[in-house]
Amino acid sequence: MIEQVFLIIGLTIAATVLLSLYRAAVGPGVFNRVAAVNVIGTKVVVLLVIVQYIFKNPMFIDIAIAYAALNFIGTIIMSKYLERGEVCSH
Repeated sequence: MIEQVFLIIGLTIAATVLLSLYRAAVGPGVFNRVAAVNVIGTKVVVLLVIVQYIFKNPMFIDIAIAYAALNFIGTIIMSKYLERGEVCSH
C-alpha cells in the first residue's frame, strides 16, 4: 500500500519536472532558465530517494547525494558565469 503512495508521488513529481522543463526551454530570461534547471535537478534527487524506497536499494541514496552536489556546483558555476562573464578571475 505505501509503495503505491510513493509511486503516485513519484509520478506527480515527474509531471512537475515536465512543467519545469517547459520553463527551462521557453523561460522569459536566462536567470529563469537557470532556476528551472536547478528545480529539475532538485526534483530528480527527490525522485531518486523515492525510487530507493520502492526498490529497497540503498545505492540510489548515494547517487542522489552525488547528483545533488553536482547540481549545486553546476548552478553556482553557471550563476557566476552569468554574473561576471567568467567562471574564475586571474
